[in-house]
Amino acid sequence: MGFSSALQGRVAHEALLLRLDAELRLMDAMKRCINQKAKCDKDYAIALAQVAQQGLKVDRADDLHGSLITKAWRTVMEELEQTAKHIKCNAEFLELLCQDKLTQLYQDKRKARKSYQEEHSRITSKFNHLTEEVAKKKTEYQKHLEYYKSLRSRFEEHIFKPGRSGRKLDDVRDKYQKTCRKLHLAHNEYVLLITEAVEVEQDFRTVLLPGLLEHQQSLQEGFIQTWKNILQEACQYSDFTSDKFKDIQKRIEHSIVNVNPAEEYREFTEKHKTSPANPIVFQFDETLHDDKLGKLQPNTLTVDNLTVDWLRSRLSDLENSAKETQEKQIKLAAESGTQTPTMPSNNGINGIGKDANKYSKEIIALRCQEKQTLKLVEMIKTALNDLGCEELPSGCDDISVEQNFIDTTNVDQPMTLATNRPLYEEEWFHGVLPREEVVRLLKTEGDFLVRETIRNEESQIVLSVCWNGHKHFIVQTTAEGYFRFEGRSFPSIQELIMYQYTSEATVTQRSGAILRKPVLRERWELSNDDVVLLDKIGRGNFGDVYKAKLKPSKKDVAVKTCRMTLPEEQKRKFLQEGRILKQYDHPNIVKLIGICVQKQPIMIVMELVPGGSLLNFLRKHKTTLTSKQLICMCRDAAAGMRYLESKNCIHRDLAARNCLIGYENTVKISDFGMSREEEEYIVSDGMKQIPIKWTAPEALNFGKYTSLCDVWSYGILMWEIFSKGDTPYSGMSNARARERIDAGYRMPAPEQTPPEMYRLMLRCWSYEPEARPHFDEIYSIVENSC
Repeated sequence: MGFSSALQGRVAHEALLLRLDAELRLMDAMKRCINQKAKCDKDYAIALAQVAQQGLKVDRADDLHGSLITKAWRTVMEELEQTAKHIKCNAEFLELLCQDKLTQLYQDKRKARKSYQEEHSRITSKFNHLTEEVAKKKTEYQKHLEYYKSLRSRFEEHIFKPGRSGRKLDDVRDKYQKTCRKLHLAHNEYVLLITEAVEVEQDFRTVLLPGLLEHQQSLQEGFIQTWKNILQEACQYSDFTSDKFKDIQKRIEHSIVNVNPAEEYREFTEKHKTSPANPIVFQFDETLHDDKLGKLQPNTLTVDNLTVDWLRSRLSDLENSAKETQEKQIKLAAESGTQTPTMPSNNGINGIGKDANKYSKEIIALRCQEKQTLKLVEMIKTALNDLGCEELPSGCDDISVEQNFIDTTNVDQPMTLATNRPLYEEEWFHGVLPREEVVRLLKTEGDFLVRETIRNEESQIVLSVCWNGHKHFIVQTTAEGYFRFEGRSFPSIQELIMYQYTSEATVTQRSGAILRKPVLRERWELSNDDVVLLDKIGRGNFGDVYKAKLKPSKKDVAVKTCRMTLPEEQKRKFLQEGRILKQYDHPNIVKLIGICVQKQPIMIVMELVPGGSLLNFLRKHKTTLTSKQLICMCRDAAAGMRYLESKNCIHRDLAARNCLIGYENTVKISDFGMSREEEEYIVSDGMKQIPIKWTAPEALNFGKYTSLCDVWSYGILMWEIFSKGDTPYSGMSNARARERIDAGYRMPAPEQTPPEMYRLMLRCWSYEPEARPHFDEIYSIVENSC
């Protein structure tokens, strides 16, 4: 049963239209969902690629050379990266499927629905019009028939009635004849119209409407077949059980099967094979002993009135410790269901080694501890027993006070106290230096410094100490305005810190932290009072940029400021540029003079480069710049980037707007806010604020940055220089530019660009990172052309 025989009724027709509308809505929902799935798959592919890149980093460790487990892991990560590429490729096909086939099918189906409705309305309207004409003609025929009957009665009445003749009879006869004529004409018209209607009805019922419905059924079934094919394609691009994914899984499984525990350390062992270590001999250094030690003898405990109480107390502690150790052994043995081990025999390590297979590591460790403790117990007991009942000897010889005098007048004091100066002038006070920078400065146990932090818009002074990690203590203020931690309070923070330092008292009992060495401000930590802000010359992501003057040297500098309202995380990112720049010294890298963190606002002080932004300089002087000057600008930028590459620094934001122009048109690389000191950096916090048109494809697609990404950006910078400040990919949105780059598009050379320079740009824009030149090669090419 098909459309032609089953759907001729009005209700069926309306139901068919509703069905077509529902199918269009379903198709629209499918298109949205498949698009969303493609987007999710792309995001998933990016995340997988990031995981793979993170996992492959460990493979660079030379310490794992020859490791089978490392080879297996590398295969797993490489195949994971391959999986990401397949998923990304499938996602792109899904997008094309929606944009091309599903969209086209939707449009065709809408047109077919509209065409069907219009054609159905046309033939139905024609049939309905004829039906109305038949009814109208019937009514007209009935009227003529009734009028005819009425006049015929009158005519018969005049004919057969005696005495009726003359003119009146003639009038009745004329009217009767006219009525007769009209009736016959109406009769014929009605007959003809009925005949026509019969034919039209038959054609409508057996030809036109069935033909329309049959055509519509064929059309819709064709759409369904196309729809089915699209669904099959979508399913194919979403199939993680396909052969390519199965092959990946097989390769992963094969790599893992090849891991042989017995072979894992063979190469490592052969490489690092050494002779057994010689035993370390611990013995009393007899060079410490001289005549002045009196009764003190090497390797012998001294028992006298100065030491006997300490020895007895120590003996008691050791006996208690030995008893506790034995009890722990018994408890562990009971829990493990083994017999309590005895002390190892005199064969030492060999005896312990044999027991190691029988008893747990904890029991072995406790047994060794017990042995060591009992050794000390025996030694102290022997010394005390040798004394017997004799009177305790004196521990001090009779020497004069003069001989015992120690001159303390020249003892070096590494930390002094000056209560008459403000806290921010103390060398160990580091102002509002962020915690990350503080942790970097505190390296050795006991290193400490004092800093300021802002919590809930309230300033607090914090003592930071390196002690079993890094600990941070807020200085407490008493009701009387004194300062303390847990112990004594002092009228000033300087006195509190000095007391903790000189007394070696723990800051808090729980932490056990002791102050041993103050960490003084580094030479590049400047005082805020030494910087006089003059004119505002720009605005950055974190705050305003000023021209300023340094008080001590009266030197003009550029100062970046950080808004006081920014959170700690943003201040840390702000200072990251200073931390990176302080270790660089190159004529084509903007020079850091220092940072100011003693007070708010935090500031980064840099050399003042007179020409300002390279981008503005190019646009301002585009009519006067020569080709040679432009090439030399490219050379300067290449020299700076070559230096950064040698320092494993990835700039990540190389562009004309982030370069400065100095004396004699010297270009200096600036703005290191996005830089990272790594050979490879994977973005983990999203791709916000990324300069799309300057960024390499692998960084955009997978968040993976290397110096070769900076090479891509350098190619864009060259294009900016030779176009004298034009905007790259002009007229294209970020999304459109990214799409066209992935499809192989590269910007044409700006006017009057030397051919060798454009060839270098194209090499920098190679889609595969490995095909791009490094900055060392770039510098050589540009230098030869300058």
